[in-house]
Amino acid sequence: MARYREFGMPTLFLLSLALIWEIAVRTGQIATYLLPAPSAIGSAMLLYRSLLVQNTLATLQSVGFGLLLALSTGLILGIALFYWPLLKSTLYPLLIASRNIPYYAIAPLLIVWFGLGFLPKVIVATLIAFFPIVVNTHDGLKAVDPDLVKLMQTLGASRFQILRKVRFPAALPLILSGVKLGAVFAVVGALFGELIGGQRWTPEGLIGGLGYLMREAANRGALDLAFAGMVWLSALSLALFGVVALLERYLLRWQISERA
Repeated sequence: MARYREFGMPTLFLLSLALIWEIAVRTGQIATYLLPAPSAIGSAMLLYRSLLVQNTLATLQSVGFGLLLALSTGLILGIALFYWPLLKSTLYPLLIASRNIPYYAIAPLLIVWFGLGFLPKVIVATLIAFFPIVVNTHDGLKAVDPDLVKLMQTLGASRFQILRKVRFPAALPLILSGVKLGAVFAVVGALFGELIGGQRWTPEGLIGGLGYLMREAANRGALDLAFAGMVWLSALSLALFGVVALLERYLLRWQISERA
């Protein structure tokens, strides 16, 4: 029953929504030039599958590099903020303030500074994915049971040993939650970069990622292809979230065994 609620109910809701949508378009309640039917979107996914795959790989490349940069810098800065109060008092308010900056306003500046292509998309993806990772790392380290830390100090453990054997393992669930959010946010960041100027030449032609493909398709009135790109983008976000969730399940298998 729990499995049905987790997967069955969302699937049933989406299928019902798609059916109502299809009927509304076919009966003329919604104009096809405004919103294509789900069947037309499915046909576009089959017809343009090669183009969608190429642009998905381009987006995945930007997301992957952005997420890796966000993970490495976020972990390092989160640990540094925890251990150095002066650094926290200096940078933490700036981090919170930076969250309110609209990232779609940063992307054009990055294109001016670094040009069109790969680098601006990676930077925007990194900036958006960075925040939940650094905050969750700091908060996870802070939430560790102080009695465990005192016990390790009594046994003569160094600060690094306490971090490696107590604080970091205990903070890992919260850190991985931040990584899951960061994976989804990195897709959004790459999309911003691609929507504004993501095109680049490859041996296969002009490939700009799913955001660029959706923008160009919408500009040309091919809304079925634009929506097909949106479906692929959603699938990419879910896939990345699922990969991190599987990694979380593997790294935290000791927690699962304890619950069992």
